[in-house]
Amino acid sequence: MQIAGKLFVITGAGNGMARETALQLLAKGARVAGVDLSSEALVETSNLAGANSERFTSHVLSITDREAVAALPGQVEAVHGQPADGLINIAGIIHRFAKVQDLEIEEIEKVMNVNYWGTVYPVKAFLPGLLTRPEALIMNFASMGSLLPVPGQGAYGSSKGAIRLFTDTLYAELEGTNVNVSLVIPGAVATNITSNSGVEAPGGKDVSAEEIKKSAMKPMDVTEAGAIIVDAIASGKYRVMIGKDARTFDALSRLSPTKSIRTIAKKVAEAIGI
Repeated sequence: MQIAGKLFVITGAGNGMARETALQLLAKGARVAGVDLSSEALVETSNLAGANSERFTSHVLSITDREAVAALPGQVEAVHGQPADGLINIAGIIHRFAKVQDLEIEEIEKVMNVNYWGTVYPVKAFLPGLLTRPEALIMNFASMGSLLPVPGQGAYGSSKGAIRLFTDTLYAELEGTNVNVSLVIPGAVATNITSNSGVEAPGGKDVSAEEIKKSAMKPMDVTEAGAIIVDAIASGKYRVMIGKDARTFDALSRLSPTKSIRTIAKKVAEAIGI
């Protein structure tokens, strides 16, 4: 997909991989409509864009608000003077590190609402318009926790597993149309998803949920992750693995799923007592 001149809508653009993706797309000549709950975070993203900020607009809303999301395509087109060419759903949260039996049902519902419905609502809102563009993109974000379960993050992994199958379905249904579909599966990336989710990581350290699942390697720098994402947008690649750990989870889930599940459970129990 050609990036320069295209308009991309990015959820979660106030921080992490979403912010970095927005900045790198802007640097390549794209227009970006950044969506986030925090107006302050979007202002910071705009400031970081420097001279490119003239092609960046901020849209403060909750992706769990179906009516607000339904109105977003028209708002984005009105301010940019063109319909969106791409939708990149990155916004997401984790929950506190606890077994399913110890989670309140409201905690599970919150994660599902933000991660799953917060992906489905934008897709439903933007897809009709995307189908009218010369070339278009839907990119959704799962997690390596959607490949193998991680005790303590069961609802999070389930929400990402739902996104994974939802995106696979979109890929099948939109094959042969002008809309390219991509599924991104990140491994450990250095973001602030823990604090942004309003939960405390084991030991009080602000790390990505994915870091709990990593091997001995350090989390990938968010700038490197952003470059992989932007390259995938340009190339039209469907399945995008970010990091060696994500590729390892992918291989293990195919070769020895039950043994891998037991091994990960043991490692998590040793690390955080779950």
